Amino acid sequence: MISTSPEWVDLPLDVLRQLAHRGLLRAFIRADCLEAVVDQEPLTDEEVQQAKALFARELQLTDQAAVERYAQAQLLSPAALAAQALRPARQFKFSQRQFAPKAEARFLQRKSQLDRVVYSLLRLQDPGLARELYLRIDDGEANFADLAATYAEGPEKATRGIVGPVPLTQAHPVLAERLRTAPPGVVLEPFRIESWWLVVRLESLTPATFDAATAARMAQELFEQWIGDEVERRLSELRPLLQIGVSPDAGQQPSSGPS
Repeated sequence: MISTSPEWVDLPLDVLRQLAHRGLLRAFIRADCLEAVVDQEPLTDEEVQQAKALFARELQLTDQAAVERYAQAQLLSPAALAAQALRPARQFKFSQRQFAPKAEARFLQRKSQLDRVVYSLLRLQDPGLARELYLRIDDGEANFADLAATYAEGPEKATRGIVGPVPLTQAHPVLAERLRTAPPGVVLEPFRIESWWLVVRLESLTPATFDAATAARMAQELFEQWIGDEVERRLSELRPLLQIGVSPDAGQQPSSGPS
């Protein structure tokens, strides 16, 4: 029988079981991973001041007294408060240092998912009406925006048919494929997706570029993938421990209430 915990576990198994029972174990392990790795990342004095200022601004802590009240309410020691305030900056810096060299490869892998589009959309459940509105737009008899504001049956009605700019992959896969190959400014003949008939016109497609912001985002995605894998590894180590034994109440019918 396995009777010892992995080296990284510093809580009794009963506590870990309670965390798992309340759906908090995964979040606890993630926080433990971050503390073990990210909290060691060095920051310059300027980065520390910027991180503390951002932390206070996001929590609307307008002065030092508000910061101290927050710490007391959260039962945070000064060291724990500082760690919480600096962790986002440390996490970002760690992700860039560790994963920036792999960012471009990640970008090339994800490029088709990062392209952004703006398109006009009009969705209807009546195929005859969809065909009629398509012909009116295609012949120049009516304006797409006006018809969308009048006839659209989806949320695009509120935006006069305009959707975007959004990532191309945000659209339904069938719609995304049509948009990827559509000439800008050309109204596509109505086509069906599930219970809807769509009239669509691509307004613009902006291919993703590997700039500094994208590189930082790719590095952050790689970090999230890494931390997710680490959490899963630790959960797999705990799983046999937390499944030892059967609750004495297992298999019993729930009580109808206190006797």
